[in-house]
Amino acid sequence: MKRTNQTALVAVTIAAGLMAGASSASSAAAQCGRASWYALHSRTASGERMNPSALTAAHRTLPFGTKLRVTNKNNGRSVVVRINDRGPFVKGRVLDLSRGAASQLGFIGSGHTAVCMARA
Repeated sequence: MKRTNQTALVAVTIAAGLMAGASSASSAAAQCGRASWYALHSRTASGERMNPSALTAAHRTLPFGTKLRVTNKNNGRSVVVRINDRGPFVKGRVLDLSRGAASQLGFIGSGHTAVCMARA
């Protein structure tokens, strides 16, 4: 009987851990914060060549290929981007967008803005 209770406890603990992991992954994809833009011509962390006019972005943890709808909180404009790089590496920023995405969101001049993002 004691062995059965231990097995059940382990199963519940594993399930709770998986659920916690799932909620943290979804919270990484549904959040608000500061975003900036960059326009390099080097390779991204995914191995593809950076295209400044493409609708792409860098995120610290989301898998490459993830599509996000990013909305500029200051003007309401939104765009769907694909994660293809890692970053941002500036404290307080949640996303680095390509120049093309920043242009569509309307914050090229300021360099950064407040955004909300969710999986598309």
